[in-house]
Amino acid sequence: MQQLNLPSYKFRIKSSENKYFIFDIIRKKNIVLTPEEWVRQHFIHYLINEKKYPISLISVEKKLTINKLTKRTDILIFNKKGEPNIIVECKAPSVKITQDTFDQIARYNLKLKANYLITTNGLEHFYCKMDFENECYIFLKDIPNYNNI
Repeated sequence: MQQLNLPSYKFRIKSSENKYFIFDIIRKKNIVLTPEEWVRQHFIHYLINEKKYPISLISVEKKLTINKLTKRTDILIFNKKGEPNIIVECKAPSVKITQDTFDQIARYNLKLKANYLITTNGLEHFYCKMDFENECYIFLKDIPNYNNI
């Protein structure tokens, strides 16, 4: 798999029937290793190991309904009260982060009302803090550590 612009981690990867699988520590199961999953697993480990977010507050592929359509957030992090705090949208490294990516995560946030939005393809990462009063987002250089939120 491609080298990403994130720290390297030791993953449990196995091969079966000509497919590779990576162990997801949040879902506690092996997941087919696609380029997008490679990014998602790196970002999960980044959040846990570097930014110190507790595993217990992280959800992966959480379902939500928007206009009667079922959607899934790639990574959703809750605050201590159990409210959505950060939405992460992961794309494969070959997928450029565009306005469409931000529109997708913004649609999710109309329902979830998270304070932070992150889009990443593993090579580029965009961090935003929501300004609900002015109905916009403010780009940040990085996402705060768990203890600073």
